[in-house]
Amino acid sequence: MKKQSISRLLVQLFAVAMLGASLGACAPTPTRRDVPEFADDAVLTTRVKAALAKESISDAADIQVETYRGVVQLSGFADSPEAMQKALNAANGVDGVKSVKNDVRIKSSR
Repeated sequence: MKKQSISRLLVQLFAVAMLGASLGACAPTPTRRDVPEFADDAVLTTRVKAALAKESISDAADIQVETYRGVVQLSGFADSPEAMQKALNAANGVDGVKSVKNDVRIKSSR
């Protein structure tokens, strides 16, 4: 009888350890977002894209938007320095945006 209870206890401990390990794998880390953070970033990306469209930037489709933990990265190409600045201002004006990294380049005229 004592052997069965020790075996049962070991199986239960193993099950609890596996559950804890699997739940720990879902926790956010410095390089991985949890589900609410991912959703917040998706909402911010959508809001920034809408702000770019609202500003009537002629080449807004050439500017990509990515968001990671509230930091927005703009990349792609703009027709002019003024269009690039309008995109940067529009992104900075969105509530919830912590900062904006501007990797937009000016299209060269050939």
